[in-house]
Amino acid sequence: MKTLEQSLEESNASSLFVYAIRSQVTRDYYLRRLRIFLNYINFETDLTMKERRNYFANNGTNDPSWEFNCIINFLQYQKERVAKEEITGATLRNFIKAIKLFCEMSDIAIQWKKITRGLPKIRRHVDDRAPTIEEIQQLCEYPDRRIKGVVYTMASSGIRLGAWDYLCWKDIQPIERQGKVAAAKIIVYAGDDEEYFSFMTSEAYDELQKWMQYRQDSGEDIHEDSWVKRQLWEIKKGYYHHGTIKNPEKLKSS
Repeated sequence: MKTLEQSLEESNASSLFVYAIRSQVTRDYYLRRLRIFLNYINFETDLTMKERRNYFANNGTNDPSWEFNCIINFLQYQKERVAKEEITGATLRNFIKAIKLFCEMSDIAIQWKKITRGLPKIRRHVDDRAPTIEEIQQLCEYPDRRIKGVVYTMASSGIRLGAWDYLCWKDIQPIERQGKVAAAKIIVYAGDDEEYFSFMTSEAYDELQKWMQYRQDSGEDIHEDSWVKRQLWEIKKGYYHHGTIKNPEKLKSS
């Protein structure tokens, strides 16, 4: 009889799940949601996250009712969070997308109709409105050098908040007229099934370019695959969490 360690090592459920997701950004989202789900389950032994995925798949194959109950308990907890307005119904369904894909790639039979029947409905309409000029001006007064680029870009291109998770510097292409930048084309959700393009004003592009130049002057190796937006860092202490540093000492002396 195989030991637990042998069973986890031979299982390829985790690898199949990762293989099924083409986009790197989507893969990160799904892995994060699946991690939250697996952390909710009370495993009797200490396992790495990859081992938990394999263990869950093995147990689900042998006893689908155990896995069904795990999913129901987790979703009931998330439904309570929806009722408290801690998360939205759409966020809850995003958890299901990750769990369902994992089960499908692991050949685990789950009665999804029973699961989805109890889900809260998603509002199909929104009460959003365009911001006023005064509201935009007030936002841009916030003392964070990233704000103007974010506000100008979203106001002129119409992208949603989630688009920033996909946006690399190469996805923004300036459009020049008579030697000057007249506008910029932006590829939204690049590499995803929902990819589309939009345009932004020259002012928005100028603010993003200033931000990228600031990061480069601070020592970051800016290239076409650099994320357009990232967290701030403590320059004096030299904290730098993402990206390649060309000159670390420059960060400390800035």
